[in-house]
Amino acid sequence: MSSRPWAAEPPSSPRRRDAARWAWAGAALVLVAVPFALLLLLVEDHFGPMLAADQGARDSLHRFGLTRPLFVEVMRVLSDSGSALAWQVVIGACVVWLLWRRLWRLAIFTAVTVAGSSLLNSAVKALVHRTRPVVDHPFVHEAGASFPSGHAQAAIVGYGVLLLVFLPVLPVRWRRPVVAVAALVVVGIGFSRVALAAHYVSDVVGGFVLGAAWLAALTALFSAWRLQRGRAPVSPREGLAPEDAPRLDPT
Repeated sequence: MSSRPWAAEPPSSPRRRDAARWAWAGAALVLVAVPFALLLLLVEDHFGPMLAADQGARDSLHRFGLTRPLFVEVMRVLSDSGSALAWQVVIGACVVWLLWRRLWRLAIFTAVTVAGSSLLNSAVKALVHRTRPVVDHPFVHEAGASFPSGHAQAAIVGYGVLLLVFLPVLPVRWRRPVVAVAALVVVGIGFSRVALAAHYVSDVVGGFVLGAAWLAALTALFSAWRLQRGRAPVSPREGLAPEDAPRLDPT
């Protein structure tokens, strides 16, 4: 009989399964974080081809909007739907609902993930301090730095959190359509920021990637907590806490 330490633990042991889950979570986080780091490097380096693409998209969409007021109004509505005030109302109501239902951990996850994302966005903006696009006859007047887009980051984090929390109460046949609609709205909010010349394309992409990395990191932490309590890890298809579906259901 072998006396080697690893022989005492079968391949399917809980410890090895947990290690494998952490490895997958770490790999997923790296796959999202690395592109953001590369994009940040290109922005800081003033990479020529990226700047040309940013300015080309800015100028083309601005010229298009100057002769199409309806297009501009639709873009403003999309942009306003992803504003800080809109998310404060939605996430605030969500946290209050979760607390009323005594779902403390889901309420904490929601509040910390969204608030932490906003603080992270402000910190990166202060670090990079990229100037916003400048155009003649601007459609909106935005203060602050440009990279990464706060609207884009808030959209992917906000909709991601809402889906992860409330997916368990959705019928299975509705889950894919709801996720698809949420993804379209997120892309639409990002597009509106470029169309209104409030951000460059790279700002929006940076917001999406940073938001996805932050959401993945907080979801991995929540999953680790579940494993410590002997529960199944988080499955994106089932939501954060499928066992809490009865208390999440407003009916």
